Amino acid sequence: MAAKISSYLSHWTAYVPVVAVAALILTWGRDLPPPVVVLSALLLAGAVLAAVHHAEVVAHRVGEPFGSLVLAVAVTIIEVALIVTLMISGGEKSQSLARDTVFAAVMITCNGIVGLSLLVGALRRRFAVFNPEGTGGALAAVATIAALSLVLPSFTTSRPGPQFSPAQLGFAAVASLALYLLFVMVQTRRHRDYFLPITTAGKVIDTEEHVDPPPARTALVSVGLLLVALVAVVGLAKGVSPAVESGVASAGLPQSVVGVVIALLVLLPETIAAVRAAARDRIQTSLNLALGSAMASIGLTIPVIAVAMIWLPGPLLLGLGGTQMVLLALTVVVGTLTVVPGRANVLQAGIHLSLLAVFFFLAASP
Repeated sequence: MAAKISSYLSHWTAYVPVVAVAALILTWGRDLPPPVVVLSALLLAGAVLAAVHHAEVVAHRVGEPFGSLVLAVAVTIIEVALIVTLMISGGEKSQSLARDTVFAAVMITCNGIVGLSLLVGALRRRFAVFNPEGTGGALAAVATIAALSLVLPSFTTSRPGPQFSPAQLGFAAVASLALYLLFVMVQTRRHRDYFLPITTAGKVIDTEEHVDPPPARTALVSVGLLLVALVAVVGLAKGVSPAVESGVASAGLPQSVVGVVIALLVLLPETIAAVRAAARDRIQTSLNLALGSAMASIGLTIPVIAVAMIWLPGPLLLGLGGTQMVLLALTVVVGTLTVVPGRANVLQAGIHLSLLAVFFFLAASP
């Protein structure tokens, strides 16, 4: 056992998070020259990939569908920390950062990760097969939370602009969190079988095949290294964010692109894990990761931001614009039509990926 753990710790995923944290300590609170920014970005990418590995180790230990929740919660921690950190230092231009990041996360997960997973599954086995009952419930929860937190603020009248009053924000935060926790209970306990992987042949997989779960001690080591990697990701992202913001401004792009960059960064682990699962004919696991992340991104982020607004100055702009509402509505409709049959081919994958491309284009050129 000791030999196995020693070998495990010699893997690059063990020392990269430690090196990244060391770099974070050395660069914290300093103006970084371009070479250091590039090095920090590389370490940031390495810490993200290490987080993927350790989250997958823990996920394999606890099994599905609990495993899908591990990455979702880890990603949400990164997202919330980045948003709050940038809102503290960003001033007026960061008032819509939470909205831009959460909406980008919804579009990337529901169109990008879903589309990639379906494409990989359909190309390898002609059809991507999944459970429509579990996936449909997850999509319904995402649509409800998104509408409550991102659409309604544009139509309420208690406050000018696309924002909630304090009472409305508190209600939306509690309702979103309650709905997310209800979904987690259904996914992990009451209807766990709805979220288990189904092979193309229709076989339900309750445990991973061919590979034994890692020992408990190995999983605990991965939990610790996952936490170290998350700290490194959040800290290094804060360090390189001024360069990202200045780059966005220099390119003449809208400030909302910063939210898209944050969402792309924090969702990289989910994307890699989902594509890997799809390649192993575990499309349900991929969809659990995608929709679970979208739900956690709203259901956990908005309540934390609502609490943080007690100390943060300025208003919190949550309501989407007309173009964004159209994209969200189209995503929900297309997602529903994809989910209902319980199987999808390259056409559905292409439609979702096309919607993601439209989102990226309109984010850069509104």
